[in-house]
Amino acid sequence: MDLSAGIQKMSMEQLTAGGTMICLTCEGLCTGFQPHSWRKACIVCRCSQEEHAPSSDLEDDRKMGRLLADSHFSHLTAKVKGGHGCRVYKRNRMIVTNPVVSRKDPTFHTVTYDWAPAGLTQKLAMQYMDMLPEDRCPVAGTEGAAHRRRQLARQLPVYDQDPSHCHTISEAEKQAMASFVKNFKEEALGVGVVVLPGEGKKAQEKNCASLSEQAIQPTSNGTVENNDKKSVYCSGCGEVAPEESPVVYAERAGDQKMWHPTCFVCAECGEMLVDLVYFWKDGSLLCGRHYGQSVRPRCPGCDELIFSELYYKGSDGQLWHKEHYCCWECGQNLGTPCSCSKKT
Repeated sequence: MDLSAGIQKMSMEQLTAGGTMICLTCEGLCTGFQPHSWRKACIVCRCSQEEHAPSSDLEDDRKMGRLLADSHFSHLTAKVKGGHGCRVYKRNRMIVTNPVVSRKDPTFHTVTYDWAPAGLTQKLAMQYMDMLPEDRCPVAGTEGAAHRRRQLARQLPVYDQDPSHCHTISEAEKQAMASFVKNFKEEALGVGVVVLPGEGKKAQEKNCASLSEQAIQPTSNGTVENNDKKSVYCSGCGEVAPEESPVVYAERAGDQKMWHPTCFVCAECGEMLVDLVYFWKDGSLLCGRHYGQSVRPRCPGCDELIFSELYYKGSDGQLWHKEHYCCWECGQNLGTPCSCSKKT
């Protein structure tokens, strides 16, 4: 991938006069994000919040710090000074500086990556980045960096783990959420490690050696011996992984499974797992969103997981918070027809 030419910088300053972000999906139609009182959407265009204002680096790092804290991957976080035990994500940024050859005085071209896999040499990190599609490469100021931020919000909803971001939640629901979070941190949450093929055991030691033996069961999938040499195959596409190309290992899958960087995706939505954060369930990689709703129902109205035992089953079979089964326009229960043209 040529980083010195053709980097299409997207405008991160798409602010209206009121200081709100115009929708990236329906740009030109939306006058700026105006939040609904309880839906995670804009009342102007009805697009989700992540399609409007990307959160700040600090907000993202705090959210990731909370997610990884008290897990086998807390070494990827750091304590916040004066933060009463709060932790922040030690996000790895990478700055690459290359000389520009010219007849004039020597100059340098610098490229900043908003995120890069931790613990790699710059050579291996650049090999990893070169394997990504250009519009998914998190170069600062590009669509790839903006897409990463949107996926942080989409794949890892903060309201799946932090009750303070939920609209209304009872003490009983908070306890149920706490149990859910504790369980996924112990049994499902992981962060992929980038190494060369065949270095799965090294990857495990590199990331976190504290997972239980029961959680890491080696399998025979992924490698085939041929004349005393092992061919390593991607657990996603099934194709051979070249010895010199980086791959991603997931501790919870065992050291015999590995994925091409572009194959390390959620089994449900097919999106590349943002910052290599995955949830392992029933032999599959999932993003946080789809793991959450495989355990608890997700309300189509507010997009939050339902931790209450009292919910409403709609005519389409979906489960809703009782008070959220209503028309976007007038708020009338969807079980009773109304004259509004659009309903959700």
